[in-house]
Amino acid sequence: MIYTLLRVTFCFIFRVFFRADIRGREYLPAEGPVILAANHMSNADPPLLATFLPRPVCYMAKQELFEVPVLKQIITAAHSFPIKRGAGDRGAIKAAMEVLKQGKVLGLFPEGTRSKDGKIHKAEAGVALIAAMTNAPVLPACIIGTDRIFANGGLFPKVRVIYGEPMHFTGNRKEKAELEAFSAAIMAKIAEMKESTLAK
Repeated sequence: MIYTLLRVTFCFIFRVFFRADIRGREYLPAEGPVILAANHMSNADPPLLATFLPRPVCYMAKQELFEVPVLKQIITAAHSFPIKRGAGDRGAIKAAMEVLKQGKVLGLFPEGTRSKDGKIHKAEAGVALIAAMTNAPVLPACIIGTDRIFANGGLFPKVRVIYGEPMHFTGNRKEKAELEAFSAAIMAKIAEMKESTLAK
């Protein structure tokens, strides 16, 4: 109920105020584990990335957020799951793998933090490692325009999300170089989709 309400609300906001242009949703597998990997520029990215997809997207959230009344119910309904501070990358990866084992869609931002300049930066190794350990396909997604929401001369800029074809890790998960190469390939694909979209 709460998730449906949130989805309808965000759909209205993004369509009406930000003229959301969504492409490539057909690439999302109808079932089974999927890693949704996107560039990250704004707090608006998680809801924008998930709102127009037919399947719920699970995101990591700090444990402390689940201790706040009302907010706990909202983020739980939004399919977020808690990560304890101090657990480090190992704890986050373990929790992410559990989500995928349940056949769900896991939303990740491989850069690890928001881009302050709107550019696409190098990915951390986590996304490739999770893909390698679960055999889950990675669906690259490019977000455009959210860095200008109420900033950089923008107020209600046009936003876009382009989903690409699934990518699969086929290397040796014990080889750091192969994991890094796959992470780089994911970000390169996202950058390619961005350039292609802006060039039109």
